[in-house]
Amino acid sequence: MKPEEFNHIILPMRNELLGYAVRLTGSADNAEDLVQETMLQLWDMRSRLAPGDRLKSLAMTMTRNRFLDQLRHESHTAAMPEHTDIAVDDRRAELRDEAQLIRDIVAQLPPLQQQIFRMKEIEGYTADEIMHITGCTADNLRRNLSRARMKIRQTYMNIVKGATL
Repeated sequence: MKPEEFNHIILPMRNELLGYAVRLTGSADNAEDLVQETMLQLWDMRSRLAPGDRLKSLAMTMTRNRFLDQLRHESHTAAMPEHTDIAVDDRRAELRDEAQLIRDIVAQLPPLQQQIFRMKEIEGYTADEIMHITGCTADNLRRNLSRARMKIRQTYMNIVKGATL
């Protein structure tokens, strides 16, 4: 399946998958994470997908299976005894908070900058792959990526600076 076909067939399913994931998880944030992971997995396997396949069923099943995997993982880790230091737990909490703050800032970017930033920095796509998928020129890609990074840095610094006053 070509990226254009993926965008035309799979991406419109996102809202329906999100509704299904909210019903499964009971949390909009967890549902969003679940759907993002499913969409990434579908993107990775797009070369094996065909437009005639039962893609909606596949996406729903993948979402459900990913949710069940998370439940199993959580129950397994909850059963394990905690032998961690309080300082380590505090640092992990800080890192989670910082990561969530960055995700929130990225979510506020304009859609194209958000997509390009996520593909480059989070998903690890090369510039050529991003240009092919988005249809951007090299200059537009660099400009949008630079603007996204500057906006993220500026917003983060403003929030951190405001929190320390």
